[in-house]
Amino acid sequence: MAKPEQNFPRLGQGTWRMGERSELRQSELRALRVGFDLGMTLIDTAEMYGEGAAETLVGEAIAGKRPEVLLVSKVYPHRADRTGIVAACEGSLRRLRTDYLDLYLLHWRGAVPFSETLAGFEQLKRQGKIRQYGVSNLDLDELEQWFKLPRGDEVFTDQVLYNLTRRGIEWDLLPWCRAHRIPVMAYSPVEQGRLPQKMESIARIMNASRFQLALAWLLHQDGVIAIPKAGSEQHVRENRKALEIRLSQKILAEMDALFPPPRKKVRLDML
Repeated sequence: MAKPEQNFPRLGQGTWRMGERSELRQSELRALRVGFDLGMTLIDTAEMYGEGAAETLVGEAIAGKRPEVLLVSKVYPHRADRTGIVAACEGSLRRLRTDYLDLYLLHWRGAVPFSETLAGFEQLKRQGKIRQYGVSNLDLDELEQWFKLPRGDEVFTDQVLYNLTRRGIEWDLLPWCRAHRIPVMAYSPVEQGRLPQKMESIARIMNASRFQLALAWLLHQDGVIAIPKAGSEQHVRENRKALEIRLSQKILAEMDALFPPPRKKVRLDML
């Protein structure tokens, strides 16, 4: 399998539902830029997010900083055939005000055969419009189908829903990705801010919020990249502190007791 050309940071920034409200725009721009300054240079977006609004916001945020930023975007499944994916990527590039993506993902599986999508990705890579490609929301059986295609083993990542309350991927998908040296990119890493109060006692011990604790737990997992969204500078700084939290085996055991790992195969969750 081809090795990544770049080392992606463990903690990046998500942009789902950003760029859609004019009164929040300046706060969101500051948040993204502060994140870059704090080393959170991986930014994840998609043509689906606000039908391009998030990409437009990101394009403004990265002005003058493109070489420092690792840009990830995603293509709609219905546009992911050999020709449609090229047009979709070019649209994303225009909105992002750049001439290449560091990583381009199939957002979820649709009716288009994987072979068509992969051929489109390869064409974009030859043209220099993307550097790596990957997938999102694929469970293990689907990822194995992709992997068996010619050059399918060059898949860079599988971006999936993964957090303390949704640990199903630990049964088979995450171990398989680790064995094949494919990073898992975890979206909604703090369950959209709906983490249960039962975490508070451990969080107080760690002198952290339960959201920082959940992020720290995720960053403790080998081969996992987290992409939390933050719409304010304060929120970004709070997310960044999760990198400084060290979890002991005792704390990890207590978190397993509160949020048990899976005991059987469950289908992949997605939002």
